[in-house]
Amino acid sequence: MNVDVTTHTEIGVPTSAVAAFASEPDNAPRWYVNIKSVEWQTPRPIKIGSRFAFVAQFLGRRLAYVYQVVEYVPDQRLVMRTADGPFPMETTYEWEPIETGTHMTLRNRGTPSGFSRIVAPFMAAAIRRANQKDLAALKALLEAK
Repeated sequence: MNVDVTTHTEIGVPTSAVAAFASEPDNAPRWYVNIKSVEWQTPRPIKIGSRFAFVAQFLGRRLAYVYQVVEYVPDQRLVMRTADGPFPMETTYEWEPIETGTHMTLRNRGTPSGFSRIVAPFMAAAIRRANQKDLAALKALLEAK
């Protein structure tokens, strides 16, 4: 079973500010509910080929995985794929200017394997709930500045 979850939010902050904050891996633990830490494996700043290791807690399990940037258009789009880890995943951020600020799309898609395959029927719903919380946290954080 493939997992493909897309969530959206509107943030009352200019697109350049939302994209700059969201695309900075060091900020991920501040707005992702499940991400506990991040460690760069390549030199900063973010660009195609950048790699960073995340430690997350998801569905009661500790997950450690490495994302690699495969597409990056500042202020428009960021695509990352796991380079290793238990659940091959691709995460896409898209930012679009709107009259009130920014429309942000967060998409996670992948094909579970191992333990993840066992819980796949519940995974899409769990990812959707987590992504909605993540985008709400990002919105609150950026709009409070």
